[in-house]
Amino acid sequence: MFFFRSLAVMPPLPPALAKLAVLAKNFWWSWEPGADAVFRWLDEELWDNLHHNPVAFLLSLPPEKLAEAAQNPEYMEIYEECCARFEKYLNQPTWFDQTFPDQKERVIAYLSAEFGIHECLPIYSGGLGLLAGDHLKAASDLGLPLVAVGLLYKFGYFNQEINPEGWQEARYPLLNFYKMPITPVTDGEGRELEVQVELSGQNICRTVSLRIWEAAVGRVKLYLLDSDTPRNRVEDRQLTGRLYGGDQEMRLVQEILLGIGGVRALRAMGIKPVVWHINEGHAAFSVLERLRELVSEGLEIETAREVVRASTIFTTHTPVPAGHDIFQPELLSCYFERFCHQGNLNWNAFVAPAYDPDRQGYNMTLLAHRHASYTNAVSRLHGETTRRMFFHLYPGIPEAEIPVTTVTNGVHIETWVAPEWVERFNRVAGDKWRTSYNNPEAWEKIAKLPAAEIWSVRKELKARMLEKCRARLLAQRQRYFASPSQQEEIETYLPPDVLTVVFARRFATYKRAYLLLRDRERLARLVNDPEQPVQFIFAGKAHPADRSGQEIIKQIYDLSQEEPFRGKVTFVEEYDIELAQCLVQGADVWLNTPRRPLEASGTSGQKAVLNGTVHLSILDGWWPEAYNGKNGFAVGRGEVLPDDTTQDYYDSLSLYAVLEDVVIPAYYRRTHGVPRDWIEIIREGWRSIPHYFNTGRMVKEYAARFYVPLMERYDQLVKDDYAAARRVRDFKEYLTQNWPAVAVLSVTAARPALPVAGQTIAVAATVRLGAIKPEDVVVEIMLGRSKDWQLTEMNGVRMELTEALGDATYRFSGTITLTQGALGYTVRVRPADSMFVHPFELPLIAWAPEF
Repeated sequence: MFFFRSLAVMPPLPPALAKLAVLAKNFWWSWEPGADAVFRWLDEELWDNLHHNPVAFLLSLPPEKLAEAAQNPEYMEIYEECCARFEKYLNQPTWFDQTFPDQKERVIAYLSAEFGIHECLPIYSGGLGLLAGDHLKAASDLGLPLVAVGLLYKFGYFNQEINPEGWQEARYPLLNFYKMPITPVTDGEGRELEVQVELSGQNICRTVSLRIWEAAVGRVKLYLLDSDTPRNRVEDRQLTGRLYGGDQEMRLVQEILLGIGGVRALRAMGIKPVVWHINEGHAAFSVLERLRELVSEGLEIETAREVVRASTIFTTHTPVPAGHDIFQPELLSCYFERFCHQGNLNWNAFVAPAYDPDRQGYNMTLLAHRHASYTNAVSRLHGETTRRMFFHLYPGIPEAEIPVTTVTNGVHIETWVAPEWVERFNRVAGDKWRTSYNNPEAWEKIAKLPAAEIWSVRKELKARMLEKCRARLLAQRQRYFASPSQQEEIETYLPPDVLTVVFARRFATYKRAYLLLRDRERLARLVNDPEQPVQFIFAGKAHPADRSGQEIIKQIYDLSQEEPFRGKVTFVEEYDIELAQCLVQGADVWLNTPRRPLEASGTSGQKAVLNGTVHLSILDGWWPEAYNGKNGFAVGRGEVLPDDTTQDYYDSLSLYAVLEDVVIPAYYRRTHGVPRDWIEIIREGWRSIPHYFNTGRMVKEYAARFYVPLMERYDQLVKDDYAAARRVRDFKEYLTQNWPAVAVLSVTAARPALPVAGQTIAVAATVRLGAIKPEDVVVEIMLGRSKDWQLTEMNGVRMELTEALGDATYRFSGTITLTQGALGYTVRVRPADSMFVHPFELPLIAWAPEF
C-alpha cells in the first residue's frame, strides 16, 4: 500500500459561472426555495439520477453544457438571481446579532452522531438526524455562531432493498467523499488536518487518526470526523464505516471518537466554543475530554466539573431506559486506562458520575445529564416521561421539580414545504411564513387561500407522490426480473382519486406499523369499498439488527401481494429524505401510531401539516400539544393501558373507528367537487401548527433559554482564575457534608373551622440546620392540590427567618392564601439556589414530619 492524495476535478467553469462551485459546496441551495434550479436547469435527468448531489453533478456535466448555459440569457437570469440571494443571505443582519449583539462572536458547539441535511449526505438514520439537520439550518437562518461536529460514515446508514420474499436487505454502497458537498480541512501547509485519539487499556494500546471534513450549511459549519485514513490500521479505518453498525464495542469506540475526537478537532482548528450542546448521549464523552483539559491545566477535578457543567446543555430524545447507551465498566477499562491517567482520575472517580446501579453499567445519558447545567426533553409529554425516568436520581424531590425542562421539537419549514406552496405562501403572506419569522399572522393569511386553489395544489402534490411511489415499485420489480405483465400491473396501482394514508418512519416495533393489520377483514373492506375506498402506503427502514422490525416489513409486504390488498396496500423501499419530502407533501393522511409514551417528539406530522396533509395520530410526542380537535385527528384519548396486547387491541379499534366514522366521510363529502370540511381541517392545521412547531421558534428558545445564559454563567465561573467555580464547588461540598443534620422539627398552623377561598393561614416551622447557615437554605411552604394521597401542582411560598432558637435551630414564618378546591400544604428545606441554574442542581431536600 502506498500513499496518494485524492482530488475531485471540476470541469472548467466559464468565468461567468464561477460561483457555481461555491454554491455546490454550501447546502443553502437545498432549502432556499427554487435555488436548486441553478443546477436542475443544466440537465434535469442527470440531476435526478445523481440524487441531487451538486458536486457529483458538476463533476459529471460535459463542459460544453456549461459553456452553452453561460451564453443563455434564461439560465444566466436564474444563476445571477440565485447568486444574489445567496450573497444577501450570508451578509444580511440576523436575529441573533440584533438580539444578542454582545454574544455574536461566542461559539456554540453542537455535537451529534447523525445529521440529516440532504439525501446526498447519507449520515442519518431517522428523526434524531433530521432534527439535527434542521437545527443547523435554523441556526444558520437566525445567525447563531454555531459549529457542529459529527462522524462521516464511509457506508452511511444503509440502502434498503426489499427482496422477492419481502425481506429487507441492507446494502452498503461505498461513499466517495470527494464527490460530495464536503471539503477536507487542511493545515497551514495545505496538508489534510488530522487529530489523534488514544485507545489504551487491557490488551489494547493504539492511536486512531481522524481526518476532518467541512460541510457548509448556510452560515453554519459542520465538521465530520473520518477514520478512513492511511495513517490507521485496516481495522481502525472501519471505525467510521457504518452509522449504528457493529456491536457494543464498536458503538463505544465510535462514541469515543465523536466525543473526545470532536473536542480535539475543534481545538486543532482554533475554534473555542463557550457553549457545548450534546444532542443525545452518543457525544457525552466530550465532557470527559474537556475535564481532562482543565485538570491538565492544574484545576481540581470538582472545580473542573463546575466549569464543564456551566457551559453544557444536554438534549435527550429517548423516553425509555433501555434506549440509553450502557457500557460495562470492564469494556470501558479496555479503552480509557491511559485517558484516566492523563486526566488525573482514579477509576472510581471516572466511573461514578455515570454509573447506573439499576442497569449496572456506565450510562451515557447520566454522564451527559450530570455534567450539564440544562437537560431538556423534546416535547412536554417526553419531559414528564424523562422526569419520571430520572426520579430515582432525585430521592425526595417532587417529580415536577426534577431538573429536566422541555423544548418541543420543530421542523425547518423551507426544507419540507413543497415548491407549489412556496409560490402561494409568498403571494399572500410575503416571507413572514418562513423559519426565521414563524409569524402567526402570516399563517392566518395562508389559511384564507381559496378552497378550490388549496384542493388543486393538493391533487397536484398527490399525483407527483403516487407517480414516484409507482416508479420505485416498478424499479423493485425490474431488479428481480419480474415478467412484463407484473411490471405493467404497477401502472394500475395507487389511483389518484382514492383517499391515501401514508405511514412512513423508522420501523422500530414501538412505532406499531402493524396496528392496521390486526383486523384484515376490516382492512379489506376499507380498501375495497366501492364508494369510499382507502389505500395505504408504507415506507421505512428497520435497523439491520432489528429482526422484529424486519418481520413487520415482511408482514406488510406479504399483505400487499394478497389479492384483496394488491395495489391498494404498498410498501415503498429506501425511505430517505427525498422520498420523505415527497410523501409528506403528497399524502392525504399522515398516520402515526406509536405506543404512548414512547414517541419522544416526532416531527414528520409537522412536515405533513405544512403541506396540507392531515395528521392522524396517537396522542403522543408533540401531538398532545398541538391537537385542538379541529386541526387533525386523534387515535384514542391518550390512555395508557396495563399491557401491550391490551393497548394494541384498543388502539386498533380506535384507529378503525376514527377512519370509518370521521376521516373517510370527511374526505369524500364534496361540494362542487371540493371537500369543504377537509379543507377546513387543512386551514386549521395551518393556523395552529407551523407558526410554533418549527425550528425557528425552537432554536430561538435554545438561544434565549440556554445558550446565552450559559455564556454568561461560563464567564462568571472562569474569571479571576476560576474563583467562582471554586466557590460553587465549595458550596456544594459544604451543603452535602452537612445536610444530614438538616430537619424540620415541627410545624404549627391554624386550622380554620370552615376554610374559604381567599382566607390566609399563618404557618411557623422550627428547623434544625446544624452547621449550615440560615442564608444558605430556602425554607418554604408548599401549597398544592390534594389528589390521590399526593400533593400536585405545588407552588412555594418562601418563609422568613424570625428567630434563632439556639443549638443551630431556627424559627421560620410565612403565610399562605387559600384557593377553592381540595388543597394540601407542607413545609420543606432546600439549598439556596443563587449559585445554581436549577434549585435542585444539588438534589438535597428535607420535608416536614406529620403536623
